[in-house]
Amino acid sequence: MRMRKKKNGAQRIAACSELLVSDVSALSEPDAIFGASRPLHLEIGCGKGNFACGMAEKYPDTDFIAVERVADVCCAALEKAMQRKENREGDNLRFFIGDAKILGEAMKPHSVDCIYLNFSDPWPKKGHAKRRLTYRSFLEIYRNLLKEDGILKLKTDNDGFFASSLEEFEACGLDVVWQSYDLHSSDKACGNVMTEYEANFSEKGVKIKSAWVKFPDAKEN
Repeated sequence: MRMRKKKNGAQRIAACSELLVSDVSALSEPDAIFGASRPLHLEIGCGKGNFACGMAEKYPDTDFIAVERVADVCCAALEKAMQRKENREGDNLRFFIGDAKILGEAMKPHSVDCIYLNFSDPWPKKGHAKRRLTYRSFLEIYRNLLKEDGILKLKTDNDGFFASSLEEFEACGLDVVWQSYDLHSSDKACGNVMTEYEANFSEKGVKIKSAWVKFPDAKEN
């Protein structure tokens, strides 16, 4: 479903500018963004921001950059993060509005400890496979971004997308170190921070699929 355009969206985003990385070149220096050198986690496709806000609150010693391609969606995430600002112990959350394709050039190689793909658009048509965020061209971007022991964490409700993602992981020689076809009944459930989408569908009985993936030839920064 297409999100209704936000009224005064540009002004509302500007009002949250303290949490927005507006210059793509700044992504190459995350220590400067946060004023500290800490582990860096990246969420690609943050939606309305519940996961990013929850993780930043739960892990104050980790920095989080949440990426969202659609400005009106990121507007909602930014406003939520501003409302929950007092819940964060430190200044460890930022948002960037842009396409995931530019991250490989914008960020320094092997600078990210963890990448999250939460309920990415499944692009179910076969002809749209290259648009999926787990397609091999995107996996190469993640390989370049992640540190030696970095990890990619995927969550989805879509069976077809999960199956195609596992196929791409295998084709690219990646190591699936953990996976589940029912995340909320698994040993990872207690530490899981849910997205808005995830909470809605799990309440309806939809099982959430998840995989944690490592890139054997990623390098240390």
